[in-house]
Amino acid sequence: MTGSPTTTGTLTTERLPLRPWQPEDAQAALEIYGDADVARWLAMPAGRWAVERTADRYVIGGAELLPLPPGDEDLEIAWQLNPAAWGHGYADEAMFAVASWAFDHDVDELFTVIRPENTETAATVRQNGMHWVGETTKYFGLELQVFRLRQADLDRTAPTAHRPPSYA
Repeated sequence: MTGSPTTTGTLTTERLPLRPWQPEDAQAALEIYGDADVARWLAMPAGRWAVERTADRYVIGGAELLPLPPGDEDLEIAWQLNPAAWGHGYADEAMFAVASWAFDHDVDELFTVIRPENTETAATVRQNGMHWVGETTKYFGLELQVFRLRQADLDRTAPTAHRPPSYA
């Protein structure tokens, strides 16, 4: 078999449809994966970080560095923040920390894929040195804008108000 299998379809048994997750499944997912009896058996997901605000130790979002399908040859840098945390520069800071870590570990370039209507994220990635590459349906079967970041681009846009990332 070549390539990676996808989970875009539904599998059906006599009693169960197994389908892709949907946004309205969030509460059920929290109940399942947030249960201590389930969570204790799960490995920590590689390439994913919780974004915690230092001032109050509150988790305000997540950041990711994961292979993009198909073929896993491109690495995606991504983040998701609680809407209450938007507009404070946390996305810039998280992106800079993850990208710095990746480049320190011999990654040559990173990509972000964004739905065309997500103009706020497009502005954030441009402000942080990412360059628009084009649009594609290569990833996830969706029409997405693709942005690329290389080490030299990151160095020119380092957030001056924040100290460089440290790695634990």
